[in-house]
Amino acid sequence: MTASNDLFFRTVAALERAGCVAADEEAIELIASVDGDSGRLDALVARRSSGEPLAWLTGRVTFCDVEIVVDPGVYVPRPQSWPLAERAWECLPSGGVAVDLGTGSGAIAAAVARRRPDATVIGTEVDPLARRCAKRNGVTVVSGPLFDGLPLAMRGAVDVVVGVLPYVPSDQLQFLPRDVLAYEPRAALDGGEAGLKVLSAAVSESAKWLRDGGTLLLEVGGEQPTALGPVLSAAGFTAPRVLYDAEGDARGVEAVAVWRHVAR
Repeated sequence: MTASNDLFFRTVAALERAGCVAADEEAIELIASVDGDSGRLDALVARRSSGEPLAWLTGRVTFCDVEIVVDPGVYVPRPQSWPLAERAWECLPSGGVAVDLGTGSGAIAAAVARRRPDATVIGTEVDPLARRCAKRNGVTVVSGPLFDGLPLAMRGAVDVVVGVLPYVPSDQLQFLPRDVLAYEPRAALDGGEAGLKVLSAAVSESAKWLRDGGTLLLEVGGEQPTALGPVLSAAGFTAPRVLYDAEGDARGVEAVAVWRHVAR
């Protein structure tokens, strides 16, 4: 067995003991990130074994084939959000305008901008740590929750609003994986009662910023698509189309702004 193979198998074994499900893949990423520094590798394995997100240790994650920098303390973008990003760039016309609410690391905004280089893509983010991270990923980002910080001239002119906002019901946070609760920012997870606090606000505000026929895309979970139906209708949107993942679970809602119902 070569030294490199021995290092790999020892790393895998340590990660497996810590309960890492994809220990082989994580070992490869960690080893590649340390450039042969075994002492640093041991330190990273210890941090990963305590539950610290892998992306914080390697400093990056691949999202929709785009390499995204992820700084410690910033919510880690998930593969489950890929379809939402894909739908965002599909709905965005040439030369259009998209807003990524609560952009975090800027993963969705960066992915959309990569596919629509002639479009204007702006992220909004309240957390200064996340804003700095998004800027490192080449995202134009403004400070504030939801639409705060955007130029008023954009009201009624946005083609696509997309967002992975906090949507975990407060009373369900306890059921999240231990490492998620221990490390990732609570503000990026806690959606209040029924997980609808931020989602409902995003729906109401989006109606003021989207153009006639513009598209709203929000990540959701559980029965939230049904619960959001009346909120969307009251704000001037069509009935939502539910986006499902490969397992058949609801992961997003898509709705179109109807101009005659929208209060500018």
